[in-house]
Amino acid sequence: MSSPVRTAAYLVAVVFLLVGVAGFIPGITTDYDMMEFAGPDSEAMLFGVFAVSVLHNIVHLLFGIVGLLLARTVRLARTYLIAGGLVYLALFIFGIVIDQDEDVNFVPVNDADNWLHLGLAAGMVLLGLLPGSQSGRQVPRGS
Repeated sequence: MSSPVRTAAYLVAVVFLLVGVAGFIPGITTDYDMMEFAGPDSEAMLFGVFAVSVLHNIVHLLFGIVGLLLARTVRLARTYLIAGGLVYLALFIFGIVIDQDEDVNFVPVNDADNWLHLGLAAGMVLLGLLPGSQSGRQVPRGS
């Protein structure tokens, strides 16, 4: 990877893939036998802290796959990181305004997820602002 923003997008995508897979591994995910497809009734907890469901894990896997595809160009990597950061900001807001015990919490999220989502939002947007090339300057097209 010759671009800091592409490298960052690639690394973020790989982390999402690893987290998505980890959500399906008993032991890494506690109360694995209590995992539901979606909704607030899923009692499975990734690392014993973060609420997960089958849908939640699939979303992580898809987010990782999309990131790997978009990390191929500077423009798309930047879009992935900034847009993804905004999605996580929206998830943070969603998580703090909903009643976590109601069906609207379909993902599901808990307080630990909410703070993680806020951190991801800030981190991804900041990573999206990294330079597009090693020197910090964009290489002109055709060069």
